[in-house]
Amino acid sequence: MKPRGTVLLVDDEEKLVRNLGRALRDEGHEVATATSAAEAQRLLSGRPFDVLVVDNRMPDRTGLELIRDLSGSVPEGERPQMLLMTAHATIESAIEAMRLGAFDYLQKPFEVEELTVAVARAMEHQRLRTQNRYLLSERDEEFNHYGIVGRSRAIQDLLGVVEQVAASKSTVLITGETGTGKELAARAIHDRSAQREMPLIKVNCAAIPESLLESELFGHVRGAFTGATTNRKGRFALADGGTLFLDEIGTMVPFLQAKLLRVLQEREFEPLGSERTETVDLRVIAATNRDLRQMVSEGRFQEDLFYRLSVIPIHIPALRERRDDIPLLVEHFLAKHAASAGKRALGLAPGVADQLASYDWPGNVRELENTIERAVVLARGPSITLADISMLGAAPAASTGLPSLKLHANVEWVERETIRQALQRALGVKKDAAEILGVSQRALSYYLSKYRID
Repeated sequence: MKPRGTVLLVDDEEKLVRNLGRALRDEGHEVATATSAAEAQRLLSGRPFDVLVVDNRMPDRTGLELIRDLSGSVPEGERPQMLLMTAHATIESAIEAMRLGAFDYLQKPFEVEELTVAVARAMEHQRLRTQNRYLLSERDEEFNHYGIVGRSRAIQDLLGVVEQVAASKSTVLITGETGTGKELAARAIHDRSAQREMPLIKVNCAAIPESLLESELFGHVRGAFTGATTNRKGRFALADGGTLFLDEIGTMVPFLQAKLLRVLQEREFEPLGSERTETVDLRVIAATNRDLRQMVSEGRFQEDLFYRLSVIPIHIPALRERRDDIPLLVEHFLAKHAASAGKRALGLAPGVADQLASYDWPGNVRELENTIERAVVLARGPSITLADISMLGAAPAASTGLPSLKLHANVEWVERETIRQALQRALGVKKDAAEILGVSQRALSYYLSKYRID
């Protein structure tokens, strides 16, 4: 799939601009044109572009001066890839443009195919730069691997649905309790799709303030609101050609639900402060731990949007509904966290596996991983013992009749520090801290009171 995007073409020769613009549009790009550096600056200030193609010699200012201005005033991650068109006599200017951050240059006269190839390469570089920025920002996420671990019938059925869904571009709604692995399922769908080389962009609708979510989704132009000092692409534009994952969709406020419905129906939107309509071609995957049907009946979620999102519904079962997967998950997390802690492979002492299997895991897979990570850190020998295990969630299932897991002598300190770190990561938001810990907000409130954490 060829990367496509927006191009600003600048040259004072109007006929050349028309011909080159036509060729780029034939390649699927959206092209804006300017015949002077001043006009180009006006367009650049009004909206973002993926690629800037500019002639060096123009009556008002040179293309090199325009590139120098952009390099000095716009952060690298927010400016377009820049291509300089130059005659042989000004090849030194092209070299200077490369030093300033230009992606490439074209020496006049050139064939139209040379331009289309150079722009395609610049588009690909821009896409990789954007994707890399998001991968770097996500590398510390709780689940930073894309595999779904499990051999139970429920997980095998889930993987079968994922394989089928990946072959289409239909909208998907993933439901399930907190910590079941909804994001993993979304990533698995993207990784197995024809769009896997294109970006997977994630938005946690609950983690972004309501006042900022619209800008995050749809982008904005400079001056759209106080603090909007530069143009910024929204997540829909960044995910163009790939997949947009909207986590915690049930927290979205009604007026944004209406805008989202329009994008799903028309595949178009306007950035904040802009009168220009942008089109996108992507797959949307939404996820929630809420009962959207109930929210629809209560008037808190748009019915049309619910049906648009749930073209293909996928439910992730709770861990207590697939206990056969617990030993495999424990083995996986032991290996993962022993390696990250610089320890040799750890095993389980007698009785530990039975205790882990009997627990109901209200925080699901996320709670299990957090528990194993704490045990790896606390373990003093080659095996995880009952003394190394502590839970921050509810008690084990009452039906088992088993005693609560024993606590290490230092576990209160570990629990207190674990809660403090989670609150720091969540910027003090209790709901987000509870999700990080894999416990309910009620359980978190208990521990905050117990340890007198403000």
